[in-house]
Amino acid sequence: MPGSSPVRHAPGTLALTILLGFLTALGPLSTDMYLPSLPSIAAYFGRSSGAAQLTLSAYLIGFALGLPLYGPLSDRGGRKPALLAGLALYGLASLFAAAAPSLDILIGCRLLQGFGAAGPLVIARAIVRDLYEGRRAGQELARMGSIMGVVPAIAPILGVGLELGFGWRANFIVSFGLILALGIWAAMRLPETLKARLAAPFRLGAVLGGFGGLLWDRRFLPFAALAAATYSGLFAFISGSSFVYQLHFRVSELAFAIAFVMMVLGFISGAFIVQRIAMRTEPRHLLLAGALLQAGAGAAMLAGTQIFPASTLALTLPMMFYAAGVGFTLPQSMALAMLPFPERAGAASSLIGMLQMGVAALVGAGIGAAIDRGPQVLVLAIACCGFAALALYAVIRRLPRA
Repeated sequence: MPGSSPVRHAPGTLALTILLGFLTALGPLSTDMYLPSLPSIAAYFGRSSGAAQLTLSAYLIGFALGLPLYGPLSDRGGRKPALLAGLALYGLASLFAAAAPSLDILIGCRLLQGFGAAGPLVIARAIVRDLYEGRRAGQELARMGSIMGVVPAIAPILGVGLELGFGWRANFIVSFGLILALGIWAAMRLPETLKARLAAPFRLGAVLGGFGGLLWDRRFLPFAALAAATYSGLFAFISGSSFVYQLHFRVSELAFAIAFVMMVLGFISGAFIVQRIAMRTEPRHLLLAGALLQAGAGAAMLAGTQIFPASTLALTLPMMFYAAGVGFTLPQSMALAMLPFPERAGAASSLIGMLQMGVAALVGAGIGAAIDRGPQVLVLAIACCGFAALALYAVIRRLPRA
């Protein structure tokens, strides 16, 4: 009918889940698609591998800087305006990155990209908390992960094609086109899910003070720390794998992309299993299964790369199991961290993301500084994150259940 507003995606529908999944997949897309180009970016600008890897760390720093803002702003002004602002900033930064004349400017553009991409991730999680409770929230987060896991699976293959056919700048042009389409979709179909807006005006000092209250709450901190440790191991592989596979093992861009896709398939498998069993399984049992997978995979990776130092499978196969553990642990830990705070879902989601990205940025920067020494740097970082996840579960199991 002329003049009628577009039909919004209803809560509980597959269409809304897919849209939210695409919003949460923006971060992986921002890293995975251009990973095969990292060695060529370093060569193009005549810089070291570690310097090129700073484009990843800068993205995470920008992400971490944006996280404190989007959640509290969306708690006051609504989810959609903050979301669309983040998407617009990401799109503009992508265009500037495509035209970057130097590596330093590219790093700055990646910082802005990360700042913009923080919004979709935070707000998609807050929308889940607006609409769903308890195990249903964990199931929805896992469903989003399993459905949209196809994005990081396809991204490195697409990145290889763009790199070989058009060069590294094409990655950012394609990112702009994808974000434009996603922004139009969200503007037309995403419902506003915030039921009651916070009346208090946005003041950065008050917002940071509210984060402090969450940070020291034992209902929040152990679960958020588990999400950070879990994600940091995954990001360690994301940030260092292109150099390890292409420069140390001397495999082609396509062979690296295949190894990366195998890792993503592990994550999809874990997330798919969780979304099938979440409603009838105690969430802490899922956390235990994920932590055991991560710690076991880290130990296997340490041993395998020592026994078979020339084999890529010694790294790739354990990473599949680590990623499956992430599929178990990450959605449940995020849902349990936000569960006690329905009135501050945006702020809680922001703080979870800040911890995730802050720790991951430190891990990525450390790997970038030492990656030229060989794969053991990467392996050790992943294993330590897996062991940390298991240690944090030991703390969580002693907490009273919500």
